[in-house]
Order: sequence, then structure tokens, then C-alpha cells
Amino acid sequence: MASESDRAPAAAAGRWTDMSASTREKSGPDAGQQTGVYVYGIVPGDVQLHSGVRGVGDPPGEVRLMHSGNLAALVSEVDITNPLGTPEDLQAHQEILDAVVSEAPVLPFRFGGALATEEAVVEDLLEPNHDEFAAALRQLEGCAEYIVRGRYVEEAILDEILSGNSRAARLRDRIRGADPDATRELRIQLGEIVNNTVVDKREKDTRSLLAEMKDHCAASVPRTATNEMDAAYVAFLIEDDKAGEFERVIQDLSDRWQGRVELTVRGPMAPYDFVGTLQDA
Repeated sequence: MASESDRAPAAAAGRWTDMSASTREKSGPDAGQQTGVYVYGIVPGDVQLHSGVRGVGDPPGEVRLMHSGNLAALVSEVDITNPLGTPEDLQAHQEILDAVVSEAPVLPFRFGGALATEEAVVEDLLEPNHDEFAAALRQLEGCAEYIVRGRYVEEAILDEILSGNSRAARLRDRIRGADPDATRELRIQLGEIVNNTVVDKREKDTRSLLAEMKDHCAASVPRTATNEMDAAYVAFLIEDDKAGEFERVIQDLSDRWQGRVELTVRGPMAPYDFVGTLQDA
């Protein structure tokens, strides 16, 4: 999904991504080689792909499966002389993975990983890591990731801060209508109070969101705020048969926070934040 391009798409591929990167050092394209095999992720070997799906690169290669036993890697040929990284590449990478998760578990790899040959995909990636990949896929069976993000309504949260902090209110009163140059230090002080208070409220509201979802998700991972008005930013791993329950919980919370926090949900998507984070079964 293009909406995930604000962070590295598959940023949570964890040790799988690290492993493929080290494999590229060992089995990476030779000097003068024009093409490589781009790896999107790992899926069960019985997954069926729709024909004609195009991947990353220019020109984009057709996405296909490389099998080894009961596992398969989602791959496409890529021209390694043309650097990847366009918005279209990022979107293609994630859309391919997110389309698979609606039908089967998938272990997403970090954007940009290519091996030298099809043989390297099997011999250096799938075969040595078969047991770990298979175990992770079993853990993720029947689950998808959803991102819940809350943004403070700026006017509402500022009113809340000023009504709860007498020093901030006094600073606001002294600044109002005054010469900006003469009140520069006061403005800095007020800004620090507001920023620190927002951080405290974000931590509290994130805990509230996690508490609400505790019994309705398989796992959760708080994400780092990327906007000063972020109220909460959490990835949840949701079982397919609990998706409706998840939506109800978020809607109830959204109703309670109405006018103060605006909640948005993205998903279902591949489990970018959960590969390598779940405990072994």
C-alpha cells in the first residue's frame, strides 16, 4: 500500500531481511551482470499467483514463485543497473505482499533485496532457512496487520493543555497580543510545555489503545511517532475471524475520542511489524 511508504515498506522483516542482505554479499550480482532476482518475501509453496502481475524496476519483471520443498519465494527479474527507489517501486513492492496476505501467510522482506541467480534464491535463502521460515509462516497463518493511528485535533488538545496547566495558561495570556520579538522567550517556554505535555498524553493514549485491544489482537507493536500531533501509532496483528471485532473496538474508541483524537486504520496488509518478533510456538 502506498500509504506505508512513509517508513521503509517491510521495515519489520527483521532477521529475514538481514539474512538476505548477508546472502547478497556472498551471492550478489557479479561485476558486469545486468540482471538479478528481486525477492519480495516467503510464502507457503502451495500459493497460487495471478498471471501478469508486474513487480519493481524499469522495466518491471513479472512476479513468479521460486519453490523449495513446501516453501516458495516471491521473486521477479530486475535490472540491477537501474537503481530502485521510485515511489512506483515502493508501491509495487508493498502491493504485491499485501495482495498475498488476503489468501495466505507471507514473510515480507525489506525493500531492495536482490540475489544474483535463481539458484541462489533456493540454495542460499530457502534451503538453509527452511525451518525458521516454515515456523514463522505457521505463526502468521490466518492473520494480517492493521495500523491504527490517532492524530490530536490541534485546537482541542491545546485547549486541554492550557486548561490543565496554569503556567501554560499564564504564558498564553502574556503572549496574546504582545510584540512577537519581545515575547520570544515566553513563546519558547510555552512551546516546550506544549511539546512535553503532548508527549505525556501520547504515552497515556497509546497505553489506552493497547489496553482496549489487549484481548482482541494476537500481537501489537507501538510505532515511533512521526508527527508532533500523533496521539497513538500502533501496529496490530489481527486474526482473520476477529477483524470485525477489531473494527468494533476501534469504532467504539473513536466515538469516545471524538473531537479530541481522529483515528484512522490501514489494512489488512502483510505483517511488516511482526516478522521475527513473535515467540516460537
